[in-house]
Amino acid sequence: MELITSAQNPKVKRLLALQQKSAERRSSGLFVVEGRREIERCISSGYQVDTLFWCPDIFGPEEPEVAGARIFQVTADIYNKVAYRGGTEGIIAEVVCRPHTLQDLKLQQHPLVVVMESVEKPGNVGAILRSADAANVDAVIVCDPLCDLYNPNLIRASVGAFFSVPCVACTSEECIQWLKDNGIQILTAQLQDSSNYYETDMTQPTAIVMGTEATGLTDKWRQAADAHIRIPMLGIGDSLNVSVSAAILMFEAVRQRSCFI
Repeated sequence: MELITSAQNPKVKRLLALQQKSAERRSSGLFVVEGRREIERCISSGYQVDTLFWCPDIFGPEEPEVAGARIFQVTADIYNKVAYRGGTEGIIAEVVCRPHTLQDLKLQQHPLVVVMESVEKPGNVGAILRSADAANVDAVIVCDPLCDLYNPNLIRASVGAFFSVPCVACTSEECIQWLKDNGIQILTAQLQDSSNYYETDMTQPTAIVMGTEATGLTDKWRQAADAHIRIPMLGIGDSLNVSVSAAILMFEAVRQRSCFI
């Protein structure tokens, strides 16, 4: 097994480029996953690990076994330079990207879908995926994305939920058509011309659609909506963080659907 001790090693440079540059992820077809739990969830979801970087001083002396992966040992100094975050247990993987399309989605009998339009911060997308996993949501759809789905911040914030919740990127037009073709009602979260979220029926097939915190949803979604919903704001603010709003709305659907559980 090759021992990597220099930050100038080409393999280390590629790992850092995959973490920092979406263009590198697209061109190579690889992305980065850190941590024992996240890598285990990644593999159990059917992803193929291409390369594994292992630091025995942090991970432990027993070499990890990952089918089909090239494994390189790194020193603690090198690991701390390449680790995107602390506490990731001395193991980092380069993983092969997989295509995510609307046609790949498998829906339950009463599907619940979360849609995000042009959400820019990958941490928000990851946090929504984490809540979506807890609420057993069928899919999270990112429309007209401003960050790529394999951004390390997104995967980190999802705490592995990126691998358990189907996540698709597409245009708003494609998503609207897909929702209508599948008989899924569209509920847009907005302040204007809206009803309190708990007054809206979410027991039927439902898509909860969220916009950006700064500008909200575009007119294409407002016009496509079957109903407009809002979260009452009782303080001085007029909105919540988009991931918090999405969690509230998802779990209202869970509450209403308790008869299905």
